[in-house]
Amino acid sequence: MIAFVSGRVAAAGPDGAVIDVHGVGLAVQCTPATLAGLRVGDQANVPTSLVVREDSLTLFGFADDDERTVFELLQTASGIGPRIALAMLAVHTPDALRRAVATEDLTALTKVPGIGKKGAQRIVLELKDRLGGPVGGADKVRAPARAEAWREQVQMGLVNLGWSAKDADAAVDAVAADLDGEAPPVATLLKSALKKLSK
Repeated sequence: MIAFVSGRVAAAGPDGAVIDVHGVGLAVQCTPATLAGLRVGDQANVPTSLVVREDSLTLFGFADDDERTVFELLQTASGIGPRIALAMLAVHTPDALRRAVATEDLTALTKVPGIGKKGAQRIVLELKDRLGGPVGGADKVRAPARAEAWREQVQMGLVNLGWSAKDADAAVDAVAADLDGEAPPVATLLKSALKKLSK
């Protein structure tokens, strides 16, 4: 197993990055929030999980070791493959997932694309004892809305994806204008900004 990759960020796209490890470019699939922390040209140390299939080897990258651990645990539930596990971490933090499973919050789990009510019930049933309780602060969420910290994260994510700072700022302003109350997770905001840029 490849536990982590360390090197220069050579490229970043909407669903992954390429890390240059001593001249070898490793493609790493990541959540939008993880990608938002990777800047092209910077050095990065990305915890990874290698998923081996008959016809492919796919490397998934994470913000930290806890996110990777939860990603691997999620796949022990029947019907949950790496794509859905990654989608779950794109929508919820590891602790938010632990909380949702511990409290049997099916509504939170069905917010993930590809998970219906039956799938959510199965996840709760199979993972309740394995995931455990939240390890961070009780109020830890994917995007701290205070002081609108999400703006910088989304703007940085867009610039990493190749948009100019001017375009990124305009998209962030447009997304902010649509918000009513508390900001949703950074992943959701980044997707909204990308939609605005693609119009």
